[in-house]
Order: sequence, then C-alpha cells, then structure tokens
Amino acid sequence: MKTLIICEKPTAAKKIATALSQGKLAVKKSSEGVDYYEFNIKKHTYVAVPAVGHIFALKDTKKGWEYPIFDMEWVPVFVANKKAEYTKKYYDTFKEASKGVKDFIVATDFDEEGSVIGYNILRFLFNKKDAKRMKFSTLTKEDLINSFEKIQKHLDFGRVESGLTRHSLDFLWGVNVSRALTLSIKHHGKKLHHYLLSAGRVQTPMLYFLIKREKEIAAFKPKPYWELYAEIKTKPMVVAHHKKTKFWKKREVDSAYENADREDAVVTLMKRTKTKKDPPNPFDLTSLQTEAYRYFGYSPKRTSDIAQNLYTKGYISYPRTSSQKLPKQIGYNSILKNLAKIKKYEKIAKELLSKKELVPKEGKKDDPAHPAIYPTKEVPDISTLRADEKKLYDLIVRRFLAVFGEPAIRESTKVVFDIGKEEFVATGSKTLEKNWMNYYGSYSKLEEAEFPKIEKGDNFKVKKIELVEKETQPPSRYSQGSIVKELEKVNLGTKATRASILQTLYDRGYIEDKSIKVTKLGMAVGKALAENVPDLTSENLTREFENEMEKVEKGKIKREKVIKDAVKVIKKISKEFKENEKKIGPKIEKAILDTQEEQSLLGTCPKCKTGQLKILYSPKTKKKFVGCTNYPKCNNIYPLPGGAKIINTGKICPYCHTPIVKVIRKGKRPFTMCLDPKCKTKENWGKKK
Repeated sequence: MKTLIICEKPTAAKKIATALSQGKLAVKKSSEGVDYYEFNIKKHTYVAVPAVGHIFALKDTKKGWEYPIFDMEWVPVFVANKKAEYTKKYYDTFKEASKGVKDFIVATDFDEEGSVIGYNILRFLFNKKDAKRMKFSTLTKEDLINSFEKIQKHLDFGRVESGLTRHSLDFLWGVNVSRALTLSIKHHGKKLHHYLLSAGRVQTPMLYFLIKREKEIAAFKPKPYWELYAEIKTKPMVVAHHKKTKFWKKREVDSAYENADREDAVVTLMKRTKTKKDPPNPFDLTSLQTEAYRYFGYSPKRTSDIAQNLYTKGYISYPRTSSQKLPKQIGYNSILKNLAKIKKYEKIAKELLSKKELVPKEGKKDDPAHPAIYPTKEVPDISTLRADEKKLYDLIVRRFLAVFGEPAIRESTKVVFDIGKEEFVATGSKTLEKNWMNYYGSYSKLEEAEFPKIEKGDNFKVKKIELVEKETQPPSRYSQGSIVKELEKVNLGTKATRASILQTLYDRGYIEDKSIKVTKLGMAVGKALAENVPDLTSENLTREFENEMEKVEKGKIKREKVIKDAVKVIKKISKEFKENEKKIGPKIEKAILDTQEEQSLLGTCPKCKTGQLKILYSPKTKKKFVGCTNYPKCNNIYPLPGGAKIINTGKICPYCHTPIVKVIRKGKRPFTMCLDPKCKTKENWGKKK
C-alpha cells in the first residue's frame, strides 16, 4: 500500500520529498515527462506528486452568450482553457503515479487556494472526500518534517468551503457581467461587434474606488493661502515659519508681515525633547508590498511573485499572510545563527545573539494560518538569486533583524523666535542612538535636522522675511504602494487577491501609470455601470460577501446559502443591465474607439514634419506597422514586433528622431525601442533601458 502526497508545484514536491525522505528518494518520470518522487518511511512507501497550481477550473455548461447563466461545473483546466494545455501532463501524472495508492496526504499551501487545489485533485481524480493534511509555513526541512509528524487527520474543510465559495462567486460574477458588457456593445454599438470586456466581483468595485478619487481631483477647487517664513542668521542658518502656519486672509498675512519687518529675532523658547522610536512591525504581505514599492518601485503583483519564488525555494516563510506576529517556535536563535553565515548580516546577527533574550517588536494583526514573513534557517547562496530576489530578500532579512533591536533615541527641538510682534517657530529632529535603525540599514532613513547652539534669550539678526502665496492641492492619486494599504483599510479584496486584481485593471486598460490614473475606457466602464447597475460597483456588497465567506470558513453558514444569495443579486444585476444596454453600450464603445485612436498616435512624422505616425493594421499581412497619416503624400512606414502590445513613451530617439515605444510581450521582459530599424540604436532593441 502506498500513500500519495499532493503537492502544489514541482519545486514544492521536490522539497517535501527530499525533506521527508532525508534525501533517500527515487526520482520517477511520468510518461508525460513530469518528475515525481518515491521514498520509504518505516517500510511504508510515499509518492510525492506535483500539481502546477490549479488543474481544475469552473466552466459554464450553457453554450452561447446569453445571460444570466448559473450552470457551472468543475472541469480540468485544459478543458476550460485551451491555453492551459500544459496542465494536462500534470493531470495525467497524478493518474499514472496513483497505482497501488490507498491513502492520501494534501501538502499544498495552507491557504484557501492551496486547500481548493488539493481537495479538487482528491475528489475529481481519486473520488475521495477527505485526507490527511500537512500544515507548514516554510518549505524548510525542519518545518516539513514537523508538519508530517504532527499531521492533521482531516482536511481543513473551513478553508476548502470558503475557497470553493469564492471560486463560485467570482466565476458567476465574471462570466455574467463580462457577457453583459460585451453584448451591450454588440447589440447597440456600431463598430465593435466582437470586442471583449471584463468585469468582476471585486475588480469593478476596485475600479470605481479609483474613479471616486479621480472625481475628487476633478471637482477640486483650489483655495489660496499664504505662509510667512523668516531666515535667521544663525550658523547654520535656520528657517522658521510663522506660528500660524497658514493664513487664509490676505489682510492678516500683510499685517503679520509688516509687524515682522524687523532686524532682530529673540529666542523666547528653546525646548529639546528625547523620544523613543520603536522598531517596525514584522512584515505582513501588505506592508512588504508597500515597502518594496517605496524602495524598489516594484508593483504589488511583482512583489508577491518574487516573495512566492523565495518561499518556494525555502528562503522565506509563507508570504500571503496578514500576521505581524513572530512566535518563538520559529527559532529566533537558529535563524540568526544561519544568517550570520552571510557576510553582510554577520555582525548584526552576532550582536543580537549576544542579547540575554530575544523579544521581537510585534504588531496587532494576526493570522490563524501563518506567522509574519521572516527569513528561514535555509539561507541562500546570494550569488544564485536574481537581482530582484536579492533586493527583496535583503529587505525581509533586515526587517527581521530590526524587530529585535532596541528603540532608537531621537531628539526633537523646538525654537520660538520673537520678531517684532510676531512669533516664528523652527522645529527639527535628529537621531542620537540608532539602535534598530542600524539593523534596518538604508531602509530606515529619517529626517535629520542639525540645530546650531541656541539658548533662550539669544538674539540673532534676521536675514529676510518671506511671504509665499500658495494654493491648496487636490487629493493625490494612489501609488501602487499606497493602494494596497488603502484597499486593506476598506476591506476590498483579500491579501492574496488585491495585487492580481490591480494588475488585471492595468491589463484591461482601465488604469495606467505608477501614480494610478483611470483611463478614458476605465472611466466610461465604471461610470456606465455605477449609473445603470449600481450593485456592480458597490463596495458594501463586496464586503458583505467577504463577511459571508468568513462565516463559511468558520462553519457558521453553508456555501450553498452564499451562492443562493449571489444568484439573487446577479439576477437583479442582469435585469438592470438588459434594461440599460442601450445606454451602456454606445458610451463604452465610444470610449474604446477614442482610446484606440489616442494610443495609436505616436508623434510627428520625421519625414514630412506635418503628418502623425500612427499604428496601423494590414489586412493583407495580418501585421501591425507604423505609417504616416499624410499617406499617400508621405509613404513613410516602420515595422513593429509581432504579437506585442506597443505603448508610446512620449520620448524621441536623439539619432533617428522617431518615437520611442515600449514593447510588451507575454512571458518576456518589456523593452524600449525606436522605430527605425536602420538607426544605430537598433543593437539595443530587446534590451532593458
């Protein structure tokens, strides 16, 4: 009798098999060419077989484009999606490797998605409803062996049920709303009868959340105000601001300016205060995404992907966590001893190991499934990591080191100057003792202000009084770093889905730029839905279903009830959609056509100087190319890479004077290029600039 271990990915399968077998394993290869692993523990045979993420997906059983539809079934991914044919070899490998198997262990990631992956393989391939479950937060040898020895006798059915509910809701929302959007154009548009649009249960409220910020910016009316500054002739010079930081009335600031038009500034208050600055909390996924964007410019999705790679390699703990807790069980000392083997962490690690007790600074947030993100005992050979992996690993390590440090000591200084009849204030802070800041390295930058030696009663000369007129500024757009934090605050999406949904909005052309701006298309889709089908953009409705899924996980309500509630809402949405198709379709079609026209124009033609270079499509060759709008008077044309998305950067090549475009191809690194193949910069085509 054999036991089959269901693993989430090939790398994880190898890690699990190697750890449990103590390296004594046989590498098998299926007829499809997939590696799986066989080993013995106490004369019992185990077979570790990898999936490749989900190998089953939901598919509608009703053909055509009508909506609403509620008939769906789980099928192999390669059946649901022709582009996922690669999953078939893993599907077949499970069948092939299961000969003689009577018992099963699910060893996928201990989260909703991992639980659904394991459960679906178990029930659809092996007709089983339960199995043993391994729970681990790292893919280290020690953690995997411990998980095996303390194996749970049953599946984590709460997560399974919650995950199945989420898949059903997302599928029903996505398929019905996407059909409705597409058909609104097909039935009532004039030119785009086959244009596909998408929307989703969380995607659309997230889009409208960003649209609301655009509306705030557009509706903002600047209000003038004035500030008064004094430059004091100290060494170094101090700039003090009027105690009334903003003047809203011109006559008041003019009066203060006149009163302060004096040569002398007398110090009436000199106050120094020492404060403690605590170490940061351990990383949860959101704070890691925020910091990675701040320091490296990585999008939340990119950070999640890099962190997942580091986790799969065994170098960090499970990243999709909301916890800010580091339990003792992870072994602080062991981790630090191994980090000390890496030269750049050696000094800090040894310093921390010399402490009588290691007590991490922790935050309030907790996660019942996983601790905060931390580096494991299995330290990498840094030279083998990709550049982005090195950066993120360094950030995670230094954050881990920092949480064990002592509070930094900061000194805040406040100086009040009397200038005529007005008071001016100068403030600043400096670090006296860095402590944890030394551990966090370049990620712990704080503003440092060095004040000259000043005492109460000192008299200094005023260099000048400056009156500055300003205007209030509109709310700033969200960055890719700040948006995940904001979405967490309003409970839109989950820690595991926010980054990918945000990326979907970029991919659909609904948003653009790092400082997130909603495009014309995004505005048209969001506004049309909000005005005609308000439930689709409702944050409250999305939150209600998130709460329902939490109750499913805790066993308080059944999955069937939540899906039944969702069906009622989708029926209502579909009815409203059909009633308003004539309003929705033309508006969205116009936005699509305007966007396509705008994106196709690249700049002035360098040959005729009057026409515009435009991305065109040749029905004959089925290829895109760039041509001049003055054709046939100007026959200037340029080729474009095939199968790529072309984005105008707004820059011009200094050599051939053609526009520089960004080329994006699926599965490949984006690159920039000018249009002229004969330009001397051609050798750089395909290389990151």
